[in-house]
Amino acid sequence: MQLIECPWCGPREEVEFHYGGQAHVAYPEDPQALSDEEWAHYVFFRDNPKGLFAERWSHAAGCRRWFNAVRDTATYRFQAVYRPDQARPELS
Repeated sequence: MQLIECPWCGPREEVEFHYGGQAHVAYPEDPQALSDEEWAHYVFFRDNPKGLFAERWSHAAGCRRWFNAVRDTATYRFQAVYRPDQARPELS
């Protein structure tokens, strides 16, 4: 079992969390002006890198808050966690 560090609750077992997709995806400024193709690209197209990736997570069985994490998709190890109001940490 892997422990994930919730920014508010501290380390908890991974079964308490839910994955929420790619972090830092900005909502369109004028969504009604988007074509169907542009809207589909916003909704469905996400990066899928091998290596460090910023993601959104929810502590569903705890404080129920959302937070961001940088996780290595090749090893599944979490490199950093941070609140949504914080900037993504610089990692090498």
